[in-house]
Amino acid sequence: MELSAFIGALPTADLSAERIPTYSVCELNSAIASLLDRGFAPRFLVEASVSRPQVKKGHLWLTLSDGDASISAVVWASRLKQLSFQPSDGDGVTVVGKLNFWTARANLNVQVLDIRPSLTTVLRQFEQVRTLLTAEGLISDHRRRVLPQRPANVAILTSVPSSALADMLRTSRERWPMTRLWIIPIPVQGAVADRIRSVIATIAQRHKEWSLDAIVLARGGGSREDLSVFDDEQLCRQLAELPIPLVTGLGHEDDLTVADLVADHRAATPTAALVALLPDRNEAVRQLMQRRQRLGDHRSWWIKRQRQQLNDKRQLLQLQSPRINLKRRREALDQKRRLLQALSPERWLKRGLALVSDANGTSLIGTKDVSPGDILQVQLSDGSLETRVERVHHSSPPSAS
Repeated sequence: MELSAFIGALPTADLSAERIPTYSVCELNSAIASLLDRGFAPRFLVEASVSRPQVKKGHLWLTLSDGDASISAVVWASRLKQLSFQPSDGDGVTVVGKLNFWTARANLNVQVLDIRPSLTTVLRQFEQVRTLLTAEGLISDHRRRVLPQRPANVAILTSVPSSALADMLRTSRERWPMTRLWIIPIPVQGAVADRIRSVIATIAQRHKEWSLDAIVLARGGGSREDLSVFDDEQLCRQLAELPIPLVTGLGHEDDLTVADLVADHRAATPTAALVALLPDRNEAVRQLMQRRQRLGDHRSWWIKRQRQQLNDKRQLLQLQSPRINLKRRREALDQKRRLLQALSPERWLKRGLALVSDANGTSLIGTKDVSPGDILQVQLSDGSLETRVERVHHSSPPSAS
């Protein structure tokens, strides 16, 4: 269509040259770019899923989609080196970006300034690693070791400086200042699993040299997405194989990572990790006072018992005194003497009784042992008689009633 015919087709009111701006393509694209710069936020957040991520010439190109719409995005090489997370296909992400409009081609995309995994992506990685390590037996109640009662040396792995570290140091001073703390700085957020693994490997090699009794792995509060490094499979495998007990205090009470599951004890917070590991000196003082009281009671009881035993032995020695023993023996001899006197034949002879014996001196107790013509000896109190038996008179046995 010729220009004159096109203009003729327009309404009369629109024929004014002042009301129809004329642009070259470059000018038009520049105007659009200027309009976007003025009318759109310089920074914004986009929650989306990543598809077809690929690195070309050092730049990461990807597509952001929510299922209903999509838009291209790019992470420039200079920014890509600074990011702690690089998404894979299908990952849910939260993007900090700005619009990038190429004037030459009128091409619009999102320039990514920062990118982090969404909670869905983090929880999916958590479930995958937990399932794998559970199947291999690295996550099991039977593997958990008992924590030392009074650790002398404890390594604390956390960011330095941090409020979490300050709270742990304060808690250590209040509870058990005798424990020596080895503060080992580590990064606790982003793609830092390899750096943490390097520190863990050094501790595993030198724990005997440092006389370490336990390790505390701690990180202060933050979102669950910030704790994703502690779901790293290789890092959690290394933590599970530590030669000394591990206590974790990562994030908040409701946060749970794979590192918590492979640890020997999981605390809700960094401060709670020190509470679980270190004894309470106030409780220790109370127990010592109780022990002192029991020792005092036992000493008093022992002294009293020893005194009683000494008294018993003194009384026994007194009873076994030669003088008392001699007196007791004299009394026994006197009693026997009186008994012998009471049973003495002489006593009976003095009372008019006689002791009769045969010619051989054998005492006779009845007439059946005597025959007529036998010579008998009759012992009286003042002498003896020799007599011959003329006749024997036997007494008749008593009649039965």
